[in-house]
Amino acid sequence: MEENKLEEETQHKTKKQVFWELVRFAAIAAVIVFPIRWFMVDPFIVSGSSMVPTFENGNYLLVDEISYELGSPKRGDVAVFRYPGDPKNNTERSFISRFFDPGVYFIKRVVGLPNEKVDIKGNIVTITNDAHPEGFNLDEPYVKNISNDNKHFELKNDEYFVMGDNRTGSSDSRYWGPVKKEFFTGRALLRLLPINKISVFPGYYKQAN
Repeated sequence: MEENKLEEETQHKTKKQVFWELVRFAAIAAVIVFPIRWFMVDPFIVSGSSMVPTFENGNYLLVDEISYELGSPKRGDVAVFRYPGDPKNNTERSFISRFFDPGVYFIKRVVGLPNEKVDIKGNIVTITNDAHPEGFNLDEPYVKNISNDNKHFELKNDEYFVMGDNRTGSSDSRYWGPVKKEFFTGRALLRLLPINKISVFPGYYKQAN
């Protein structure tokens, strides 16, 4: 009788230990994983064809939110940002308001940096800045179609010029203007889907200048 009672107590303690181990594991996961999820990386699903052939509709990405908190967007980055033309993306809205109704987000490539001039003639993009007063042409092997643009833009000290890689099928800075740094969420860190295209910093292309 005493042996059966001892065995029941032992089993009870074992179950209790397992329960508290699970609680502790969940607490550790909450402390480690949740901050990473909410403040360091964010999931993003590509919608539409504006970044074809680099990204296609339905590609599943993780966005690095830290880089633009510590630094600034760089030319060649594939960046996710709040669409400046959407009233819901007003940067003065509260965190809670943006959390429950985030508004419209775009994914584009950073082409022009603050205080630069951007000239577009067809598929040729020319950047003029202090280091290159005569201007230089971007090398853009990711662009696979031909556009008929003929436009000139001058950026202010907090503005970035962004374009989709699908130049004939993208709504971008050519039509609604540059993007201020405060609207940027982060850059594409990982592509998880489709499986056969898993990659780190997908689409990033380092320009020579």
